Amino acid sequence: MTLTPKELRRYDRHIILESIGIKGQKKLKAAKVLVVGAGGLGTPVLQYLSAAGVGTIGIVDKDLVEESNLQRQTIYTDKDVGKLKTVTTRNKIREQNKNVTVNIYNIYVTKKTALKILSDYDIIVDCTDNIEARYVINDACVILNKPWVYGSVYKFEGQVSVFNYKKQATYRCLYPEQEKKVPKASTVGIFGVLPGIIGTIQASEVIKIITNIGEILSGKLYYLNALNMQNLTIDIQGKEDNFKVDKQSFLS
Repeated sequence: MTLTPKELRRYDRHIILESIGIKGQKKLKAAKVLVVGAGGLGTPVLQYLSAAGVGTIGIVDKDLVEESNLQRQTIYTDKDVGKLKTVTTRNKIREQNKNVTVNIYNIYVTKKTALKILSDYDIIVDCTDNIEARYVINDACVILNKPWVYGSVYKFEGQVSVFNYKKQATYRCLYPEQEKKVPKASTVGIFGVLPGIIGTIQASEVIKIITNIGEILSGKLYYLNALNMQNLTIDIQGKEDNFKVDKQSFLS
């Protein structure tokens, strides 16, 4: 994996960071990251991973852009309303960085589709607002032994964690059973800038994992309240049983 003269210029501010350097930038170029959800969380993740030079990015979403998305999903404009989010984000990422390969999947992540899609990527980023999908992503990542970066927003509050990273903790270690259904933004509202903040933190964790720098939010949950800018990080106790998932349940 080599960097072209143009890439050396483009990523100069990363490369001159001693902890990243050319070696780290090459790792970013070689990396494959799948982002599940191209909404409030997914769009800032996608933009920053593309800008950072992640070589292959996958986007999973089946939704169309709606006018109500524009308040927080800043990659979209009025002209995009009614279009597929996957196609729209792919086109805009290609405009942002032609060095990035973008794959799109106009489907939902389910037990029937998860293993096939996730298996081609190094890191999975959960940017969904779907509780059921998070358990599917978690269990599939345990089966495939892949780390995944979790993000969640609710009104003025956000959370970030990294699960199944070096087998420290899984989503089920935090939430053993499926949570009760959480109201969606369409019914309770969402502070417009919050997904951008949380999504950017998710992108940061992905880049840190790829380049092997800093401390990863593995076995930890970061919480932010944007109303008072109070934040805290709590430890998640890993449980060995949560690293045992029945693969057959995904194949049946």
